[in-house]
This record gives sequence, C-alpha cells and structure tokens, in this order.
Amino acid sequence: MADVTERMLSLLSTLQTGRSFSGDELARRLGISPRTLRRDVDRLRGYGYPVDTQPGPGGYYRLAAGRTMPPLVLDDDEAVATLLGLASLAATGPATSGGIDEAATRTYGKLDQFLPARLRPRVAAIRASLETSPHEAPPVTAGQLSLIADAVARHEVVTFTYTDAHGERTRRRVEPYRQIHHLLRWYLLAWDTDRADWRVFRLDRLADPLRTGVHYAPRPLPAESALEYLRRGLHRTRQWVTLVVDAPAPRVLDALRYHDAEIDALGDQRTRVTLALDSWQWLMLNLAFLDADFRINAPPEFTQACHTFASRLLAATADPAHPR
Repeated sequence: MADVTERMLSLLSTLQTGRSFSGDELARRLGISPRTLRRDVDRLRGYGYPVDTQPGPGGYYRLAAGRTMPPLVLDDDEAVATLLGLASLAATGPATSGGIDEAATRTYGKLDQFLPARLRPRVAAIRASLETSPHEAPPVTAGQLSLIADAVARHEVVTFTYTDAHGERTRRRVEPYRQIHHLLRWYLLAWDTDRADWRVFRLDRLADPLRTGVHYAPRPLPAESALEYLRRGLHRTRQWVTLVVDAPAPRVLDALRYHDAEIDALGDQRTRVTLALDSWQWLMLNLAFLDADFRINAPPEFTQACHTFASRLLAATADPAHPR
C-alpha cells in the first residue's frame, strides 16, 4: 500500500505541472507498466482529480480543471517555497483593495485548507515563525494581471487609459504580448496600434483596461525576451560599466541587492559586475561599502571623473608634514 500511495503522489505531482504527457513518458517517469498507469489514472479520477485522456497516436494524459478543489499535493520543499513566495508578494505594499498583495495575504492565511493533513502542521509552523519586511511598490490588481494575461493568451487587442511619468493621460489601444515583473514593478510589453511601434507600460499607471474581442496576428518580439527589451529601454540614457571586484559573489550581490546588476563569479574571491549607471558618484559610494580592490572598465569620461575624485581624496587626506 505504501508503494501505491507513493506512486499516486508522484503521478499527481507530475500531472500538476500542467503539461500533457504521453502514456509512454508517464510510465517511464514513474517506472511502471502502461497497465498500472491506466489503473492509477482511474484511481485519481475516483479521488476527484479530473484527468483528461486522448487515446491513439499523439495521445496524452493531462490534469484538467475540475469543479471542486481537491487537496493540493505539495512536497515539503514545495510547501515552504509557496509560503515564502506568498509572503514576499504580500510584503510589496499596503494591502490595497483588489491588489495582488492583498490576494497573496489572503492566500497565505488559508493555504493549509488545500493541503493534505500530513503537511498542515509544518505549514502552520512555518507561517507562525515567518515575518517579512515591507517593500513598498505601486499597487497592481489581480484583476488587471488576469485580464491582460487572458488577452495575451488569446491574442486579443486591449484598450486602457494610461498616465505617463509626466502625468499626461491618454487612451491607448494595444496588442499585449508579455507582462514583466522587474525590481518591484509590473510592466506590459505591447504593440501600440496608434503609434505603430512597441511600447512598455507600467501596470500601476494603467486604468480601465478592456478586452475588445478583436484578435491580432502575433508579431516577433523586438528582443530575445520582453525583460531584455525593458531593461534596454530603462538603461538607454545610462552608461554601461564593468567591474572586476576582489570579493566573493555573495558579498558583491549583497552590496548591490537593490540594483539591476549582472553578477558573475570568476572564482571564490573574484566577481565580475555589469551594470548601467546614471552617475559615477553612485558607484563610488557602493564600492566604498564593499571594502575590496576592484578594476573599472567604463567610458573615458566616466573613468576620468573617477581619477579626479581619487586625486581629491588623496589631497584631502595627505599628511601636511609629508606632502606627496
């Protein structure tokens, strides 16, 4: 019986990824025969889990959406990760009505209702022991995210009122492609039909979104990913700087934790950092906190400003009795 239970949990955990699996693939993953797989699928259906099947060539097994919510099957690590993810999302601002942070807070409090009895005490203990510091972020509603997600999935044109950084309000009509979460902000990458160009919109500045029922033919993305396109736009007026720091990557990451930096370990004690900067002054301040040797590869005007500042520091700290 223990083997059957373990096998059923493994089957359900695999199907809950949302993918479709062929019978051969599922049987191979679970190490069972096709006949045993068919019996286990019938057991799952008896427990209330709706499993769709398509027989024949190209056939599959897939967990479908059911009318009732059966117990959520998570292993211990998945339960911990789920709680931590909800707690982090709930800490992104004051719980606004309809906000995604409010939804995360509600889910965080009721998660144990959907877990098997074995995991409920552990999840309750984790929840009771966990606190998260707030990270203020502009509110975005779960309804906004869901509406745009449906429009992206169905290739459907969306309209909304948008307030830009200068406070100007315009009505926009767009083909939505991706939603992006970056540095505590939510963005939408879309093709603006009136301007005939790609645009990135802050979701917290977007109001009254409506799906139009008008469908569009998908276009290729203007970059390898929506995130890359967003970062390229955010950094277009900044200078790219590369550093090699004589410090381990975790220490460098901690010093730059609130900044959009690419950090690569070159060994146990050397780290390469690539980032886009508005000013050299910002970099000097953060490098001072690192207390480590470093080398800078940057545009000439940037390095010249660093040289000038270094000379001023030397002059300000020189011993009058031993001038340099």
